[in-house]
Amino acid sequence: MSQSTQLPKTSQLNEFSTLELAQALMERLTISPNDWHRLKSNRNSRASEQVAAAVVFLLKNQPQEAQARLEQAVGWLDRSISAPPCPSHGKS
Repeated sequence: MSQSTQLPKTSQLNEFSTLELAQALMERLTISPNDWHRLKSNRNSRASEQVAAAVVFLLKNQPQEAQARLEQAVGWLDRSISAPPCPSHGKS
């Protein structure tokens, strides 16, 4: 395994709280405005960002918000929801 793909040592991760780690994951998985058009319909990407947000809400003791994000993630995975129109285009 190359050095760039190795996980940080556990001791390095222990420097951060669980909430900080979850927030970093959420930030990493959130679709940026620049990637919106490319990833807006990518079900795995959309579900991943919702699950990461759910973990953050759980750690903040906000179970109802976490549940809403988990339901969104399931909707992406079971194809019961679809991408909304691009926010920068507004309503027709």
